[in-house]
Amino acid sequence: VQLQASGGGAVQPGGSLRLSCAASGFNFDDYTVGWFRQALGKEREGVSCSSRSGGRRFYTVSVKDRFSISRDRTRNMVYLQMNSLKPEDTAVYYCAISNGSPLSSTWHWGHLYDYWGQGTQVTVSS
Repeated sequence: VQLQASGGGAVQPGGSLRLSCAASGFNFDDYTVGWFRQALGKEREGVSCSSRSGGRRFYTVSVKDRFSISRDRTRNMVYLQMNSLKPEDTAVYYCAISNGSPLSSTWHWGHLYDYWGQGTQVTVSS
């Protein structure tokens, strides 16, 4: 099982990026998928999560209405579309998968996720 996050980069405030998470050795359909981020000197935080069906999606308050998680089942990919980026979105972003079913109160708990990809750096700065 391998996860590979990509798509990070440097953008100006107000810009957009789309992060991709690629799967190797498994099918995303079988897992809950989460995006997390960790800023320098800060704790890791959950950003977004998609249930297996994609029918339930969760977002941390600070990104709601700006970020969108989606699945491409034909390509076995998961994306995080990030719009209206702010300097406080600067962080290393990680994708992760869980065998569990996400709840609104627990989806952001990193210890519930079983596999993690390497991160991709997002820098928002003018």
